[in-house]
Amino acid sequence: MTTALKTEKAVFCKPHYRKIQASINLSAISELFSCLENPSILGGNSSKINADKFSYWAAKPKEIFEFQAGQKEPFKKLQQVLDKYKLDENSKLKLPEGIFCGGWLGFFSYELGRYIEKLPQTTINDLEMPLIRLCFYDRLIAYDHKNDNFWLIALQLPDEVETHHEKLDGLEKLLLKSQKIHIPEFISANFDNIDLANIKCNMSKDYYLQTVEKIKTYIYNGDVYQVNFSQRFDCDFNGKSIKLFHWQNRYNPSPYAGYIGSDNFQIVSASPEMFLTINDGLISTKPIKGTRPRINESIRDAKNFKELFESEKEKAELNMIIDLERNDIAKICQPGTRKVIQQRTIESHPTVFHAVATIAGQLQAKTTICDILKAVFPGGSITGAPKIRSMEIIDETEPTERGVYTGSIGFIGIDGNVCLNIAIRTIIIRAQKAFVQVGGGIVADSQPQAEWDETITKAKALLAGIKSVEQTG
Repeated sequence: MTTALKTEKAVFCKPHYRKIQASINLSAISELFSCLENPSILGGNSSKINADKFSYWAAKPKEIFEFQAGQKEPFKKLQQVLDKYKLDENSKLKLPEGIFCGGWLGFFSYELGRYIEKLPQTTINDLEMPLIRLCFYDRLIAYDHKNDNFWLIALQLPDEVETHHEKLDGLEKLLLKSQKIHIPEFISANFDNIDLANIKCNMSKDYYLQTVEKIKTYIYNGDVYQVNFSQRFDCDFNGKSIKLFHWQNRYNPSPYAGYIGSDNFQIVSASPEMFLTINDGLISTKPIKGTRPRINESIRDAKNFKELFESEKEKAELNMIIDLERNDIAKICQPGTRKVIQQRTIESHPTVFHAVATIAGQLQAKTTICDILKAVFPGGSITGAPKIRSMEIIDETEPTERGVYTGSIGFIGIDGNVCLNIAIRTIIIRAQKAFVQVGGGIVADSQPQAEWDETITKAKALLAGIKSVEQTG
C-alpha cells in the first residue's frame, strides 16, 4: 500500500474516454474486478437508474490514503491528498453530467465525527477500521443505466510511460473478459426463517429495551427529540464477499450500493440513502426517515404504502431531520440558496417503501470537501436531533464503535463532483466474520418491543444473504 503525501506542486490530470455499447452482465464485471487489487464498486444493479444513473468499477489504485484512530489532523491531511491531483484546466470534458471522471473512491467511518465535535469516547474499537480510506483511481469503467452504454475513463498523468490509449485498451479487455464469466443464480431466503440462535450481538435484548426507555427519558427531559440507536450482530462467514454483493444486488437492489475490497476487510453495502451529491457547485442531501416492507400481494402492499404515507410519527421524524440538514448545509451555502427542493415523498423500491425529502443549496465559493464534511458529517438521519447531544447519547449507550456503518461510501472526483451514501444496510467482513449493524430512530412515543422487532427484521434481511451465499457455495 502506498500513502499519498503532501507535494509542492499539484499533478494535473487530463481525462480521456471511450464510449462502448455492449451487452454484459453487470455482476460479471463486479466478479472480475473483485479479483483485482483493492477493488471499489459503486452500484452494479438496475436501481441506479433512479439515483445518479451510473455504476462504477475500479481497481489497482495509484495511491491509498488511510487515516487511523489516534492520529491527528485528519482534515488537514485529507485536504493535502485531495489537492495533490487536479483536473487539467485545458480539458474539455464531454462526459455525461455528474459522472465520476476519476479521482478518490472509498469511505469515511462514523467515528470521524469525533474530530469535528468534542465527544466522549467510551465505545470499543474492536474492528479497528480506518476512519478514512480513499483510493486514487486513474482508470475506471462506468455504466450509464439510462442510456445503456459503458464509458471507459482514464486519466493521463504527467511523465507517465503508460499512455491513456493503453489504459483504455486495458479497460476494454476487462469488459470483454467479463463476458465469459458466468454468475450462478443465488437462492432466495425466507427472512422469517432466519435463526438468530448462533448469531452474536453486542447487547442483550434486556439491555436494548432498557436503553430505549433511557433514551425516552432523555427526550422527556428535553435533551433531544430523537436518537438513532443501533445494535450489531456478527456471525461466522467463510464465503466470498463478492457473492454476498451479488446476492444483495439480486434480491435487495439498492441505488447507493457499494463494494470495497482490501487485504484486511471487505465492505458490502446495500444502502438506499444518498448523503451528499455535489455537481457544479450545487450540493444536495436526501435523508430517509420512515420505512415499510414491500409485500408480494397488492392489497397488503398498498396498505403498507398508505400506512407510511399517513404516519404522523414518521412525518414528525422526517421533519426534524429536514430542519437539522437545512441548518447543516446552510453553514456552507450561499445565503438564500438553501431550500427543500423535494418535500416528503414515498419512494417505492423492490423490497421497501421509503419516506424521503431532498434539501439543496449553492455552495459558497472556494468551499472544500473538508469544509463540507466538517459542516454536515455524519448525516443527521443516523444520529438524531439535536445532532451533538444525540451523538453523545449514542456513545454512551452503544458498546462498540460503528466503523463504516452510518458513515459514508462513495467518490470524490478531481472535477469537484461528489457522491456519498449513508452506509446503512452495510456488512463488514473481517477475519472470516460478518458484522451486521442495524438501528432506528427512537422518539417520545417509541415502543421498546416494537423498536426491537424492527431491528430484528432489518438484521434478518442482511443475514438472509449471508445464509444464502453459504448455502450456494
